[in-house]
Amino acid sequence: MNNVNIYLVDDEPEIADLVEEVLESIGLSCCSYLAANDFFNETRTFAPHALLILDLSMPDMDGIEVMRQLASTPSPPAIILMSGKDKSVLHSAEELCRAHALQLVTTMPKPFHIRQLIEAVNSYTSSIEQHVNAVQQPTSTYNISPAMIEEAISQKQLILHYQPQINISSGRLSGAEALVRWQHPQIGMIYPDSFIHLAEKHGLIDALTRRVIEEAVAQQKKWQLAQLNLPVSVNISADDITSLALPDQLIKMLNDNTLDARNIVLEVTESTLMGELVRSLDILTRLRLKGIHLAIDDFGTGFSSLSQLHKIPFSEMKIDCSFVKAMIDDKDARAIVKTCIILGHELNMRVVAEGVETAEHLALLKEFNCDIAQGYYIAKPMPPEAFDRYLQEKL
Repeated sequence: MNNVNIYLVDDEPEIADLVEEVLESIGLSCCSYLAANDFFNETRTFAPHALLILDLSMPDMDGIEVMRQLASTPSPPAIILMSGKDKSVLHSAEELCRAHALQLVTTMPKPFHIRQLIEAVNSYTSSIEQHVNAVQQPTSTYNISPAMIEEAISQKQLILHYQPQINISSGRLSGAEALVRWQHPQIGMIYPDSFIHLAEKHGLIDALTRRVIEEAVAQQKKWQLAQLNLPVSVNISADDITSLALPDQLIKMLNDNTLDARNIVLEVTESTLMGELVRSLDILTRLRLKGIHLAIDDFGTGFSSLSQLHKIPFSEMKIDCSFVKAMIDDKDARAIVKTCIILGHELNMRVVAEGVETAEHLALLKEFNCDIAQGYYIAKPMPPEAFDRYLQEKL
């Protein structure tokens, strides 16, 4: 795809010349700037899917300042970060890039490897081409309102896709995560990042979560009638874990359908634990007393202390996909994954690795004695009908 606008901001002329040569070798070109101020003076807006190759250490305006300014820009470019500084600086810059909600393609040390740059750019342009050619209506052109979300809940427009989880040791299917989708009658498929934050902001997340749990329970009932015993994981929000009614409501749903509470796993992210700890501890402990399993999701990305991890009766730890994806080439990410697995096992938790995308990921997790794998290498999330066909093949 040669119509992606590529920009380079780097104060070293030799690096700029080399990047331009590398891009030309794969049929691409870029606009180069030796100073970030010149870049912003000449570039007020960005075309869709633009890409910025950004050096961190520059004299007039450094890369951190550039990211800060881009964060307030409509449709900012995706970013490839480069720096000759210490690796820990690159890691911090990565985190800052994500915190600004900017799309990070990759980070590269300087001097960089030509092949690494080519692979990063080709990967980005290929993903954009797939996105452009995808047969789905982009939801970004629609203004989603709280009233639309309320209607989606009441009219049962929310559906679940299921992503398989496998036992790494045996290779057998061990469960699935239920992931909400919104099948809008006019817009088409809407993904959760377009509406979950609005549901939380406008006090609709409680009703949305109940609808998701109802759908997951109904699907489990169908599997039970087909003689299939499969645990299902469901994400719950910060509001949910402060709802005193949640444990009894959930148990009633399970009892009404004669389902085993042990086949439900409620996933709680680290960030949700930063609120009312006493109330959350009350509710989460009651859920565990009733046999429902609890997973701490996206582990390693939040700010929960080890004392909180010790206090709350989690039975499962889900390692964040960012560490799993990076662990092949990044020794720090690899150390974090290995340490999380050891910690989880020492706390008598089952450990699930998200973001398993290659055979290398799976092999390394097996070496680290991780319990469960989830990711595109195993299977993508799929609607119930496709998941049923997957089940028939795997069981």
